[in-house]
Amino acid sequence: MAVSPQIFPPRKRRPSAGAFISPTLSDLKLVESLLILSQEVSSMKPLQFLLQRSCLSIIRKVKLLSLFFEELLANQVSFFSPPTVLCFEEMYIVLQRMKTLIEDCYNGSKMWLLMQIETAANNFHELTIDLSTLLDIMPLQELHLSQDVEDVAVLIKTQCSKRTKGALVDSKDDKIRLQVLTTLDQIKKEIVPDHSILKQMFESLGLRDSSACKEEIESLEEEIQNQTDQKSKHFAAALIGLVRYTKCVLFGTSVQKSDSRRRRKKSASDANVPADFRCPISLELMRNPVVVATGQTYDRQSISLWIESGHNTCPKTGQTLAHTNLVTNTALKNLIALWCREQRIPFDYAASSEKVNGVVTNKAALEATKMTASFLINKLATSQSMEAANDAVYELRSLSKTDSDSRACIADAGAIALLARHLGPDTASRLPELQVNAVTTILNLSILEANKTRIMETEGALNGVIEVLRSGATWEAKGNAAATIFSLSGVHAHRKTLGRKTRVVKGLMDLVKGGPTSSKRDALVAILNLAGDRETVGRLVERGIVEIVAEAMDVLPEESVTILEAVVKRGGLTAIVAAYNTIKKLCILLREGSDTSRESAAATLVTICRKGGSEMVADIAAVPGIERVIWELMESGTARARRKAAALLRILRRWAAGLDARSSSTTTTTTTTAMTNSRIVLPS
Repeated sequence: MAVSPQIFPPRKRRPSAGAFISPTLSDLKLVESLLILSQEVSSMKPLQFLLQRSCLSIIRKVKLLSLFFEELLANQVSFFSPPTVLCFEEMYIVLQRMKTLIEDCYNGSKMWLLMQIETAANNFHELTIDLSTLLDIMPLQELHLSQDVEDVAVLIKTQCSKRTKGALVDSKDDKIRLQVLTTLDQIKKEIVPDHSILKQMFESLGLRDSSACKEEIESLEEEIQNQTDQKSKHFAAALIGLVRYTKCVLFGTSVQKSDSRRRRKKSASDANVPADFRCPISLELMRNPVVVATGQTYDRQSISLWIESGHNTCPKTGQTLAHTNLVTNTALKNLIALWCREQRIPFDYAASSEKVNGVVTNKAALEATKMTASFLINKLATSQSMEAANDAVYELRSLSKTDSDSRACIADAGAIALLARHLGPDTASRLPELQVNAVTTILNLSILEANKTRIMETEGALNGVIEVLRSGATWEAKGNAAATIFSLSGVHAHRKTLGRKTRVVKGLMDLVKGGPTSSKRDALVAILNLAGDRETVGRLVERGIVEIVAEAMDVLPEESVTILEAVVKRGGLTAIVAAYNTIKKLCILLREGSDTSRESAAATLVTICRKGGSEMVADIAAVPGIERVIWELMESGTARARRKAAALLRILRRWAAGLDARSSSTTTTTTTTAMTNSRIVLPS
């Protein structure tokens, strides 16, 4: 039975010819391995759309070769001459390369294979020549084969020895390749491709529906990662643009159900993002990690906002920045990209239309994206039903999460105003999926800095997002609305505007109180951004933010304690008084929390002590075992956590010294001993 190469997991990078080695085995075991390997190759299905002749020829020859090894095993020869063993070892490598080549051609991108068709055909031809050479030098007379099998060996040798007549590439494959290159050239010149030609091309490659196109896009995205030079990356991006455009104009909407499954998988992985991949400021997955002067790494958007807000210190260490230059952490970015690919989380691998001296280096990809966006927005504007509108919005949602160029093209084409129409309660009651898709598309668009102001200024867009936040049809819609608020508040001026809107503050706090964990997190990070403005902190405190985050601390401690730190720092005496009841939870986090939460808890306690007076310090000092916990943090915490812990310990000791001065020596001894030797009592 033929085996599909799809059962083999695709490799991230193709091995070179020199990467293959033969096994160190006894003569008999080596022949057994050759038989198994030849049977694996001969059981593979030939390629269906490209390189059919070359692939089928290799498989047929290897199938005949397996009879040769079966005969050798049947003869039970346990020893072969050194030249024969050497031929067998080299043949093992050749068969490995054949198997790998067929797997890669089968599992990889069809478009990319088409563009590399000459190289692939030449690889098949070279392997045939290598097999022919090995059979030529193999001492067949020493193997004592039956006449039939010896005839088979001679037949294989004869077939392999035949020189390929004419071109290695089939004329049919070469014609399709020329059509694709011509189409890309037309797109580069802003000429809309003929749909009938697109249909013919894609059917020839087996891309006959939306699902096949989506898989092809994913394969091309992997090719971008596999390539090392920018020219190849840009060419793969242009092919992605072509496939995406064709998918929309020929095959319509993807099946939303399957995307929902991927979305749930993404949410699950978000909860398990490695700590080193999270930005210390936003606590979100870093998309563009950069290193500051102190050597710490942050997401570019978050640290840029921090510096633009007037800060000249490193948020994590507190050290003054010698300069404000940001250097891309390429190694970490590559690790994050690989992790995202494994988790099937979208990641901007490379800018598809970088500029050199003001000139776009990948115009084909950019123009294809513009055509796709214009087609979908026109489809949305002329849709006669909510279902038709939902189809277009869903495709815009998928397009908007791909890269910055897509977000810019969609916004330039006027999508924001059209999307805002589908954020209201009427849409929520009649077709909730449309509201979810619309608000998620706006969220994706808001990632681009230039689009934030567009969303804020487009009539009905911001009010629509706030309406979804407060009364969205689903928790997903509300959570994505909160994430949109977080994204928009990344601009300092917008943060003030959003913080002044009572509906925004109330909507976020209600979501923290009543939403599921994923939605709570979206709301908390939005609140954290808004808490960067002192005026907004006052409103948050008035509405009970301290009590709300104290409750959320049990579920999302990192996000909650970071907000509490910001609130007590900027909220004045009212915030300090409100934070009084959180001291016990902060002390527990100080010992049991993650590195980030321990750091924020220590910073919050220091602020409470400094601003709250001796009564607050006394309550912290009264926590059993607090000094021991502080010492542990000074030994094992982050650099900032160690500094904050040292500051907290100094405050407690100064307070104790002041108290001792007004007390008897007996009381002094008793109090000091109790603080030093007692252990913190933690809930089981």
